[in-house]
Amino acid sequence: MEQISVRKVAAVIVMARELDRAEGELRGFIDRMDEEEQAALVAIMWVGRGAFEAEEWAEAYATAMSEASTPTADYLIGTPHLVDNLESGLEALGFDALDEEDAVM
Repeated sequence: MEQISVRKVAAVIVMARELDRAEGELRGFIDRMDEEEQAALVAIMWVGRGAFEAEEWAEAYATAMSEASTPTADYLIGTPHLVDNLESGLEALGFDALDEEDAVM
């Protein structure tokens, strides 16, 4: 998962928890990411919601790269349970989401 730092994913999670007051900040943060980081963020979310297994990371990432048609911020913010899916995705990929979130806050 070299396409995005775990710390950036944790920052997205923290902002998404406060979507009512941080949506603009979250959109700006995602929009400033490069294409690879945005695709990795989507792939992590897909792993977290069970669309792909952690072992299918390369396929999830390639699919996110090839199917990107909606602005990533719009897609993610419009996804139900975004925070839960990102946390589950990080956990499935072997990272401690809560420790990373604490480091960001």
